[in-house]
Amino acid sequence: MTQADDRILETLADSNLILSPRVLSANIDYSRHYLSTRLGTLRDAGLVDRVDEGLYQITDRGRAYLEGELDTEDLEE
Repeated sequence: MTQADDRILETLADSNLILSPRVLSANIDYSRHYLSTRLGTLRDAGLVDRVDEGLYQITDRGRAYLEGELDTEDLEE
């Protein structure tokens, strides 16, 4: 997990919205391309869902990670 991953998850959780990499980029100061890559990784870990092409929302598992109920070892399983 990277600092960007935490910021992505926090932004999705705080906004409670379905967001695109472009919108995330405008709000957390990472490039759209980098965020797209990280969102794919977060999706593979079950922390975000792709709702539609290029649109993502946080999952219950993602919220659990933010609340400290999961650590990085749990994500690798």
